[in-house]
Amino acid sequence: MGMTIAEKILAAHSETKEFRTGDIIKVNVDVALANDITAPIAIQEFRKSGASSMARPDRVVFVLDHFTPTKDIASANQCKYVRDFALEHGMENFYDGGEAGVEHALLPEKGLVLPGDLVIGADSHTCTYGALGAFATGVGSTDLAGAMLTGQAWMKVPSVLKFVFTGELKPWVGGKDLILYLIGKIGVDGALYKVMEITGPAIDALGVADRMSMSNMAIEAGGKAGIIAADRKTQDYVKPRAKRPYTVYASDPDAVYEKVFVFDCADIDLQVAFPHLPENARAVGEAGDVRIDQVVIGSCTNGRIEDLQVAAKIMKGHRVAKGLRCLVLPATPAVFRQAVAEGLIDVFLEAGAIVGPPTCGPCLGGHMGILARGEKALATTNRNFVGRMGDPGSEVYLCGPAVAAASAVTGKITPPQEVVK
Repeated sequence: MGMTIAEKILAAHSETKEFRTGDIIKVNVDVALANDITAPIAIQEFRKSGASSMARPDRVVFVLDHFTPTKDIASANQCKYVRDFALEHGMENFYDGGEAGVEHALLPEKGLVLPGDLVIGADSHTCTYGALGAFATGVGSTDLAGAMLTGQAWMKVPSVLKFVFTGELKPWVGGKDLILYLIGKIGVDGALYKVMEITGPAIDALGVADRMSMSNMAIEAGGKAGIIAADRKTQDYVKPRAKRPYTVYASDPDAVYEKVFVFDCADIDLQVAFPHLPENARAVGEAGDVRIDQVVIGSCTNGRIEDLQVAAKIMKGHRVAKGLRCLVLPATPAVFRQAVAEGLIDVFLEAGAIVGPPTCGPCLGGHMGILARGEKALATTNRNFVGRMGDPGSEVYLCGPAVAAASAVTGKITPPQEVVK
């Protein structure tokens, strides 16, 4: 019987070579990741163990990105706690200040996560790295501490769902639209603790950034991981960045899936997810007259240079609607520098947008874009739960960069075709 990419990676990282769905196996971890919210708990547990060093310090990554630049005394103390530990242990993969960026954009950019890797992160959107052909999943801080101590983790073997996207993409439609459409079809628990293997000719046509947007939101369907096979585009992205050797896996033709879904991209329009769940997705043309107070372009889902290029193409020559706040947050310093070099930052500033540093801030309602009661935001982020971006009486709508940029110009949810004539 054939094996899926996920099964091959698990087998390669475990002494248990034969297993079934539901089995508990011990796996060797290639990369263990935490941020300024989750690392302090992992550090506390690490210190409780009495250990003096990490099993594989070169494979532990800390990124201060959620509440940075720090917004108050509490977040400053939190970051200092992580910073002191990183300095104490001489961590080479510690990212802070001007070296930090949104973690799930930063690690692929730095070549720290690679095809065939098994990655765990104390952040639910660690599944992003599945876009590079890795098995990447979110865990709790105590599991992360265990990996720091031993270089290993326990994992229950998940079943695998296959999602095949056929046909050609409509204008402006990207990975964010495809994943919102998918979640709209299966629901936020449709892939609960299952691997989502995403494939098909339409996926082959996507760039790496769009694929990362899709894998990033696998967790929003309950997925354990969201894997896309590493093809030539992936390897062209990875090779100049890779810090170590890697292995590319492909699913066997006779691999067994729990279920296979097939979506024709001819049926997929630009999407917007209404409050208060990502599954509340509908075509932008069906959104109606939804006036918004804030637009956020950025995050680990859509803050890469390709996303900013799309947004700038639409906003160029236009102004942000009166009374609306448009935040543009490049995901990493490298993205910021490239956006400056390409003139994208000038486009955003001339349009009246607010350009800020790489941070997760507004996505989780942390800072730099908190919503007041009754306000509505349209964001390229990944979650729109009650109170996600501020007051529980606010609302968050999710979309891709094209719709976000067009809507920033008109002041209401708008397809880009109405702005770019």
